[in-house]
Amino acid sequence: MLQQTQVKTVLERFYFPFLEAFPTLQKLADAELDDVLKRWEGLGYYTRARNLHKAARLAAPEMPQTVAELQALPGIGRSTAHAVAAFAYHTPVPIMDANVKRILCRFFGIAEATEKRLWEHAYALFDTERPFDYNQAMMDLGASLCSPRDPDCVTCPFAAHCRGRHDPLAYPRKAAKKPVPVRRRIIVVHRHKGHYALRQRDGRFLHGLWGFAEYEAADTAGMHALGNITQKYSHFTLEGEVYLAERYAEGFEWFPPKALEGLALSGADHKVLRLLP
Repeated sequence: MLQQTQVKTVLERFYFPFLEAFPTLQKLADAELDDVLKRWEGLGYYTRARNLHKAARLAAPEMPQTVAELQALPGIGRSTAHAVAAFAYHTPVPIMDANVKRILCRFFGIAEATEKRLWEHAYALFDTERPFDYNQAMMDLGASLCSPRDPDCVTCPFAAHCRGRHDPLAYPRKAAKKPVPVRRRIIVVHRHKGHYALRQRDGRFLHGLWGFAEYEAADTAGMHALGNITQKYSHFTLEGEVYLAERYAEGFEWFPPKALEGLALSGADHKVLRLLP
């Protein structure tokens, strides 16, 4: 959950309800993917939920404990594997979150660093005698003193040895922002005898979520215009014109209004729901 999402957001809205629904690894492994996606609804980046479910099914009833074994599971990269091993199993290995990366870049004066180089520096600084305290201190230092925009270099215990202390905001160098493309779509809500037509997405994007019909272009004659929606994703912005078609259509599954509440829907489809009369 902490990949691509702030700690505050995770704790306030998602973490505890998810654990209540799936209190053990086995419970998560036994759950249907639809149920997992529904509990993940609103967090975005749904590939994380699918990988979590897949990893639980491969690992249940217990997670592996070594970095190598953890990293072999779907959705677990080097940083996550180190974090789980360090904090769950007290394995003496360094962690690498955004705060630690920023500290390393400033301390060693690295404007642009590869993951390989950062890990080399992480292991070079690592305190093997007090690994848990060291990792916690690095995270706390990055969250408090060595902050992204207003670092407190006067108070920082690393200041005397930090190569980036004279211009800390130069490290790491920020990549130029790329323009976000816009995808314009026609979204059609088919309604027939009080039931609504939806498809379960099978492509890579939003895989497993249910959604209304979406087209690059469509003949909207005879349909009722409901309004427009905008949904921002990490790599594009969706702008949709929403129409209601009071007719049957092939290739969908049909649900009464109450059943829609139990389906895992994207943020865009929830906005479409709110436009329905």
